[in-house]
Amino acid sequence: MRTFRLVIACPDRVGIVAKVSNFLASHNGWITEASHHSDNLSGWFFMRHEIRADTLPFDLDGFREAFTPIAEAFSMDWRITDSAQKKRVVLMASRESHCLADLLHRWHSDELDCDIACVISNHQDLRSMVEWHDIPYYHVPVDPKDKEPAFAEVSRLVGHHQADVVVLARYMQILPPQLCREYAHQVINIHHSFLPSFVGAKPYHQASLRGVKLIGATCHYVTEELDAGPIIEQDVVRVSHRDSIENMVRFGRDVEKMVLARGLRAHLEDRVLVHDNKTVVFD
Repeated sequence: MRTFRLVIACPDRVGIVAKVSNFLASHNGWITEASHHSDNLSGWFFMRHEIRADTLPFDLDGFREAFTPIAEAFSMDWRITDSAQKKRVVLMASRESHCLADLLHRWHSDELDCDIACVISNHQDLRSMVEWHDIPYYHVPVDPKDKEPAFAEVSRLVGHHQADVVVLARYMQILPPQLCREYAHQVINIHHSFLPSFVGAKPYHQASLRGVKLIGATCHYVTEELDAGPIIEQDVVRVSHRDSIENMVRFGRDVEKMVLARGLRAHLEDRVLVHDNKTVVFD
């Protein structure tokens, strides 16, 4: 069923839900899903509604025109999207295949409602797997001594393919600040630890040295600060003193791909609202 997704964040006050609901009802809008959250700490209100598109008398542009006066009156940061318009996804990976393979499988099985525009990698290792899915594969090697040309090409490819979201599916390079700013809240990363613990390289080695009893993975938006962007999804698995680093890596891979898939799905369905460096994720 085709729906419009209305996503709103604004300063909290009396009458927000009533005003939005009355607007939709006055245009015969049939709400199929409604989520609200009032953040007492920040004083902000967050809302997500799904409305059956076939019950409304206008398209997205008409909706925007009709709803703008309400949005302005309540100082809303808002967007309206059409579930029929699939988001375009660019995947990036290096050598490890588990996250990329899982996303490709979920896409191939229609579990992820999106169009995968291409895969970009700094290595050739994953080409055959990607091209089996009839998806373009771009090898963009990164010179450790001069990374700027490589990331200029990455930026060109992302723009050329009109990506709505970029997913770093274990892409083991740090994006430059300019790319992080240009695609703020549009680049999703999977980090193989339960952030904010064990930032940076080799988190399983760090976890083993600390003797932790839980290891995890974190799906987050990329910012200029390494592994510090707004968190979308997390999960953990229990380990013990008996587990080697190799075991932790193996356990962690299962968590990584599950967390990344859940985080990407939430983004594709417009369930994630970012405020400051935190997220509200409506399930």
